Amino acid sequence: MTLPETLPAVPVRGSVIYPTMVMPIDAGRPISIRAIDEALNRDRVVLIVSQKDKETEEPGPDDLYQVGTVCNILRMRKNPDGSVQMLVQAFARARVTQYTAREGYIEAKIERFEEELGPEIEIKALFREVQERFQAVLKEGKYLSPDIAQFIQNLEDPAQLADYIAFHLDFKLEDKQRILETPTVAERLKRVLVLLDAELELIETQRRIQQQVKEEIDRNQREYFLREQMKAIQRELHGEEGEEEVEEFRRRIEELDLAEPVRHEVERELNRLARMHPDSAEASVIRTYLDWIVHLPWNTRTEDQLDLKRASEILDEDHYGLEKVKDRVLEYLAVRKLKADRAARGEIPKEEVNRGPILLFVGPPGVGKTSIAKSIARALGRKYVRISLGGARDESDIRGHRRTYIGAMPGRIIQGLRQAGTKNPVFLLDEVDKMGTSYQGDPAAALLEVLDPAQNKEFTDHYLGVPFDLSEVMFICTANFRDLIPGPLLDRMEVIEFSSYIEQEKLEIAKRYLLPRQLEEAGLKPGQVNITEAALRRLITHYTREAGVRNLEREIGSLLRKAARRILEEGKARVRITERDLEKYLGPARFIPETEAREPQCGVATGMYYTPVGGDIMFVEVSVMPGKGQLILTGQLGDVMKESARAALSYAKKNAERFGIPLERFDASEIHIHVPAGAIPKEGPSAGVAITTALVSALTETPVRHDVAMTGEITLTGRVLQIGGVREKVLGARRAGIREVILPRANEPDLVEIPRNLRQNMTFRLAETLDEVLDWALVGGLKALEEKGKAAKKTRRPRKKAERVARA
Repeated sequence: MTLPETLPAVPVRGSVIYPTMVMPIDAGRPISIRAIDEALNRDRVVLIVSQKDKETEEPGPDDLYQVGTVCNILRMRKNPDGSVQMLVQAFARARVTQYTAREGYIEAKIERFEEELGPEIEIKALFREVQERFQAVLKEGKYLSPDIAQFIQNLEDPAQLADYIAFHLDFKLEDKQRILETPTVAERLKRVLVLLDAELELIETQRRIQQQVKEEIDRNQREYFLREQMKAIQRELHGEEGEEEVEEFRRRIEELDLAEPVRHEVERELNRLARMHPDSAEASVIRTYLDWIVHLPWNTRTEDQLDLKRASEILDEDHYGLEKVKDRVLEYLAVRKLKADRAARGEIPKEEVNRGPILLFVGPPGVGKTSIAKSIARALGRKYVRISLGGARDESDIRGHRRTYIGAMPGRIIQGLRQAGTKNPVFLLDEVDKMGTSYQGDPAAALLEVLDPAQNKEFTDHYLGVPFDLSEVMFICTANFRDLIPGPLLDRMEVIEFSSYIEQEKLEIAKRYLLPRQLEEAGLKPGQVNITEAALRRLITHYTREAGVRNLEREIGSLLRKAARRILEEGKARVRITERDLEKYLGPARFIPETEAREPQCGVATGMYYTPVGGDIMFVEVSVMPGKGQLILTGQLGDVMKESARAALSYAKKNAERFGIPLERFDASEIHIHVPAGAIPKEGPSAGVAITTALVSALTETPVRHDVAMTGEITLTGRVLQIGGVREKVLGARRAGIREVILPRANEPDLVEIPRNLRQNMTFRLAETLDEVLDWALVGGLKALEEKGKAAKKTRRPRKKAERVARA
């Protein structure tokens, strides 16, 4: 039969029609009804073609496949609702070369789809194989009406067999369309054979799953009956209480949604408890263990509040200063926020969000290390847990005891998590540098697994015996001295240095935090006691000497208690405490800060030193006396400071001629170097510059300026090297009234750490060599020294040459 060149195309959804089939078709969409009307107006021939997506209501040319079926419309009936029912007979495959959108329908330009048979023997073999697989599918339980099944089995045409099986079995639309588009009958049979094999495998898998489900149901029923029998036996043996306890544990363990390894171990212990007498010792041990399990936060967590502005406000509200620490915390929150956003978009795994650094806060006591950790927890919206490791000497403090020991319990990490009630708290490990070691193990070594992000996902406490995930915990450690922390442990942490507070910072902290808190502690109302700013400043400088503010808070508390007593005894409404009143309340000043010398002196230089409680100035005194070339060092100087003194002496000898110092004077003199406050040990290389200046001053009898302080390490060649603690040293010098400071040039970047208002009215000299130091520090400068050297050369008499005399 000759096919028309163009035909109206009727798109059908979820179905494919093959040649020789007679099929009823319901059409309700306008595009289909209009195409059918157009076909009736022509010669009642239409192209039935499947659409790619059955959800498309108004398909266009791109939504239709390129191969369809040409059909004759045998009958057609219109329904009252406007839909159309028709009966069609398919008679040929057709390939669409072009779709054209007409008014209200789609027209297809077609060409006949040429079919090929393929090798005759191969077709016979495939025909027989397809029939056998089809019968096997029916035998395995695939339902088809008996008439259709019998009709397909009686087919003798291989092409029709492939088409009818593809139509009547539940293959995917894409597979059915591929059968329609396959030109060779042999290839078509192969494709149907593959689909039948897949259907057989699917049926077999379905049967196996059904069997497994049935066996599981049977097993659960059997366990239920056995458990009910066991309950009855336990009821007879132990009464209702033991049975109710086991069931309560079982219910709570079900609610925890534990991982499989943990669940297996816990259920094993629970089954042991169910078989024991409730009053036995072993039952008590298991009961305690299960109580720990059900009270741990296995899957409970708090939602992070990643609002940088709010976090910044909380940190500023709770602490004054500590800018570096606050910046680092806000950086942590920013990174976590970005990771959380990426994880929400599916760009990174959710586990990556929880990974972060272990922070180590290092600094002197009382500077806010512990309290800022609490503020971090508040800023994050997390629970806060603190455990002190000071004095911990046993590994079981971290990992817990094994359950075989009497009185065994989990370590402090697991205890802290139970206390927090969530698995992502802020966990403060306080005083990690105070841990000790003993024959019972090293707690620092046990912390290695806890603080390693690569390992703590499966931290195993000895008592629990099952892994617990610590990867979501934010660990913060504190220490006073980083050198006391073992290297492997320190390597796992990011160190953040806390420096001591300066006088201005202590004053602000006292006004904002300490005074209001101590007023409340003393039972006073705000305004009842007024401490002037001058009194607070003197309290800081003359009654406390510390890096932090703990002693300052104690002194303020002492003042307020005495003021409270006056209010009650004398009936005063308000008490005002001025600078002059401090001695009356607290006694004489305990600490008198050094002040600058009154006038320039020979052999006395002003140095600067740093301690964990702040910086101050010190005087280096050198005295040259008749003797036998000895160097005497006093004032409890450490080894490094003694070496600086020897280096200074070597520098002076090397430059003796330039400075006008007779070399004979070194051999005929005793040089005594002393640093006052002899009861206080002194150590470090930074006094080298001051020692050299004082030594050269004493040997040349050139006065040292009294209004200049200096610090820096020296070398034998006269170079000035970098030192530490610049901020504290400069502030100590400023407190002493000194406005000119000599520093190593390498320490120039450290000046940024000094507040700008404190840098005002100060002069900083940056030296690279001792010549520059001497030029700035000595009265008259280096020029005065060199002139003395030239004068000494002129007055020195030349030595007579020894005459060679022959003696008989």
